[in-house]
Amino acid sequence: MAKKKTAYTCQKCGATTYKWHGQCPDCNEWNCLIETVEEAPTSQHSRFVGYAGTQSQVCSLNAVATEEQARTSCGLSELDRVLGGGLVSGSVVLIGGDPGIGKSTLLLQTVSELGLATNSAPLYITGEESPQQVSLRAQRLDLDVSRVKLLTETQIERIIQVAQKEKPRVMVVDSIQTVYTNILQSAPGGVAQVRESAAQLVRFAKQTQTMIFLVGHVTKDGALAGPRVLEHMVDTVLYFEGDSSSRFRVLRAIKNRFGAVNELGVFAMTDRGLREINNPSAIFLSRHEEAVSGSIVMVTREGTRPMLVEVQALVDESHTPNPRRVTVGLDQNRLAMLLAVLSRHGGVITHDQDVFVNIVGGVRINETAADLAVILSILSSLKNAVLAQDLVVFGEVGLAGEIRPVPNGIERLREAAKHGFKRAIVPKANLPKEAIEGIEITAVTRLIDAIHAV
Repeated sequence: MAKKKTAYTCQKCGATTYKWHGQCPDCNEWNCLIETVEEAPTSQHSRFVGYAGTQSQVCSLNAVATEEQARTSCGLSELDRVLGGGLVSGSVVLIGGDPGIGKSTLLLQTVSELGLATNSAPLYITGEESPQQVSLRAQRLDLDVSRVKLLTETQIERIIQVAQKEKPRVMVVDSIQTVYTNILQSAPGGVAQVRESAAQLVRFAKQTQTMIFLVGHVTKDGALAGPRVLEHMVDTVLYFEGDSSSRFRVLRAIKNRFGAVNELGVFAMTDRGLREINNPSAIFLSRHEEAVSGSIVMVTREGTRPMLVEVQALVDESHTPNPRRVTVGLDQNRLAMLLAVLSRHGGVITHDQDVFVNIVGGVRINETAADLAVILSILSSLKNAVLAQDLVVFGEVGLAGEIRPVPNGIERLREAAKHGFKRAIVPKANLPKEAIEGIEITAVTRLIDAIHAV
């Protein structure tokens, strides 16, 4: 094989040099050169060889034969939901999350279930923990890991060599930041090391149809550590979220080539590991013994699943020149916009009030359907007026004070009716053509109409 050469590429202008410099000699930017690998082809033919070693041919797109992707169940229905129905052969899944959130626990439970269900021997590769630590975790979780094979290794060439010998259907690498290649001289966890190691694992997965899980570290800002290209190379990116003070964990799909994005899986951390929550609406609603102001229930939608979530607001007189606007689980800039709409089109002034908004249960709302619920909860707290406990609302609020429709309104209403809610305030465009049994629906077109309705 041809010798692989090390080069340094500028991340600003793309210039390449074979010696590291603190400053790029072309664009004069500082600290922008990263180590890359140049591999000369062995022959002229190898330049035009396809990804799996076959020569590529041009064909008509509508002539390409398509077939249903066979799915392998992970043994955890919530994980299957987030993945789009299960694992696909040759797929690479990247899981990121805060330290101690439960990434290793989830994957150890997954390989245990897969080993029993598929009658195969998954390969668990750990670069951060010793075999004794992994074994102790399996015993603590009371898992049957008799079919799981364990390897403690951080060199990518050795990992692929062992995988070629063992031929596992499922492989876990915990974590990608600890893996390195001998081709590069930089330390493990660097941009070049992570990118090259991940590229070799992706290539191995596609050529052998092995299903691979990669564990990724996150930065203090919550983003996956390493180069952004890491998320582009893999097929699926999952984020494991949760509050350290809460036992509930949320698994969210950010990218999925084999299913829908923004799907949500909910787990509870117990002494026996992660337990699936099949009815997440029950945990995101706090049933008060008596009605309180500033609380209202909305129906959000994560992927294909409608969920009931409680929105809480606290409005108090501000004693500072700049009143506070604090949100937990909601975009803070959107709160400022909604307060301006409430002032202009609702006649409610909050410029001298501190406003705090919280989404109960640690879930984060990314859709605009929460606008109406946020405004009504703020109004309830400001006026100290208790809203009906059997009331549910959803709808987007525009800058002109109009109530705009949201997707899948009928599914949201059915979910609310299933949980015993008797009244609903929704946008007029979301009013169903046929009545839904057990729930009275009020349709509104303007913000002032919604305020009068409550």
